[in-house]
Amino acid sequence: MRPSLIRSRLSQNLPVRIACMYYPTAMMPAHAAHAGYDAIWLDAEHNTWDRRELQRMIELHHLANIDCIVRTGSRNPTDLYHLLEDGATGLMIPLVNTPEDAAKLAQAVKFFPLGQRGLDGAGLDNHYYLQGTTTYPVDANRETFLIVQIETQEALANVEAIAATPGVDGLFIGPGDLSLRLGCPLDWANPKMLAAEDAVVAAAAKNRIAWGRPAGSADQIKHMVARGGSLIAHGSDFGSVMVGLASSGQTFAAALEQPPASSGGKAHFNP
Repeated sequence: MRPSLIRSRLSQNLPVRIACMYYPTAMMPAHAAHAGYDAIWLDAEHNTWDRRELQRMIELHHLANIDCIVRTGSRNPTDLYHLLEDGATGLMIPLVNTPEDAAKLAQAVKFFPLGQRGLDGAGLDNHYYLQGTTTYPVDANRETFLIVQIETQEALANVEAIAATPGVDGLFIGPGDLSLRLGCPLDWANPKMLAAEDAVVAAAAKNRIAWGRPAGSADQIKHMVARGGSLIAHGSDFGSVMVGLASSGQTFAAALEQPPASSGGKAHFNP
């Protein structure tokens, strides 16, 4: 089984550098790996991914030697461990609100004795059975990663119990959903959001698991690292296109001495 860069970084107390991919972009795994990223999170919660697209993209991650985290809204056990069989290093699950939710997910994606994941061994994650399955369950439990998202008041109230759930490897704050539900949309510096982060940091530290969230700047990254944050998402295909094309448009405008087109106000997007 391919060793996980996420697991390696965490074992050395180093932060994990994560980019976000919204759309199937064949070049992104290679470019992200070259740029020093450890993982890419594929967003299948808010975007449409065909199963074959997911398989092909995960294969491109293996080719580039960069971890692939799939964020999926599915709670179906077969769907979840099928993604791992296809070679995903980790799964990110949105809107996990209770320890019961977390336990069901862990049962689905961890092999016995940690969970009840179905055993096959003929997928990319096990090199298509070329070495058999003798060490496969142990290797998979060691190298794969389950991240649950904290995005509601209910999740905050249960965050310590969620973090203590066997098989949960990381907590990830969903700042968009959480700030909306706390009544301070997109205001990450709001005292309510800072208190929520405090609760996540404490729960992760107590249970010795990772925590993280998106970070929009070097200062935010430094802030997270200082607080023990290790799952740091910064940069995406969507953001690169949005910022890059705006910059290119300004270059054209300057060269042709025309005012740039209005964007309708400052965009707030992260990552």
